[in-house]
Amino acid sequence: MTDKTVLISQQGAVRILTNSNPGARNAITPTLYAELSAALTDAENDPEVGAIVFTGAGDFFCSGGDLNLLAKRRELPTAERREILEGLNNLIRALRDCSKPVIAAVEGGAAGAGLSMALACDMLVSARDAFFTVAYVKVGLTPDGGATAFLAEFVSRQVLTEMCLTGDRMPAERLHALGAVNRLTDKGAALAEAVALAAKVATGPQRATTRIKTLCRQAHHATLEEQLDAEAVFMVESQGDAESAEGIGAFLGKRSADFVALRRQKQDAS
Repeated sequence: MTDKTVLISQQGAVRILTNSNPGARNAITPTLYAELSAALTDAENDPEVGAIVFTGAGDFFCSGGDLNLLAKRRELPTAERREILEGLNNLIRALRDCSKPVIAAVEGGAAGAGLSMALACDMLVSARDAFFTVAYVKVGLTPDGGATAFLAEFVSRQVLTEMCLTGDRMPAERLHALGAVNRLTDKGAALAEAVALAAKVATGPQRATTRIKTLCRQAHHATLEEQLDAEAVFMVESQGDAESAEGIGAFLGKRSADFVALRRQKQDAS
């Protein structure tokens, strides 16, 4: 047995991070923030890792905050409650800002902050029978973890308001139709599909991938002029990068680009 909240495994170039609290449907524990943030940093710094999959143990992704813990926080001063909440905010930032692609694999459901964590990832694979819910209103709370920001990227204000005020479950199939879920799978197959998707992008040009992630992350909020400028900056940088030399050379030479070998060469040189 392990007392770790985050279990770490590896399949090829894909690092799998599993939130393991299945007895409570993977509700958020006090140690998750630090452990998952540290695991993401380790994966970023490991040259053998090209992409990351984040999932929950068993048959449920994450049921959100532990209500027993939240009830006890009522007794804390406001400043302490805010400090604890910043742990969640920092984890959301770590998922969103990781330099390597992070893919969520959702089984069962993602509720409350579990929904926030799933949507903070770059891509999302979900079992067809899974659901997503903002839930907070049912216990007299308001959304956190960026839930309203992430949902607003693909649903109207009216749908967002309905989700937050009713706490109703939104089926994965509807989120897929709205564009928030990349791939739907049969029950029990979300992790395998997420790993396959991660493996597809894990061997790509790492620095270009990081730049692409940044462009995609800010595209919904930037003006056209801001995005044109950001794209120009990254294109100029990429043109002078060894990755583009390898990629263009491989294309012209009618061979497959080997960006993994390029990363290893750089690692050996350092």
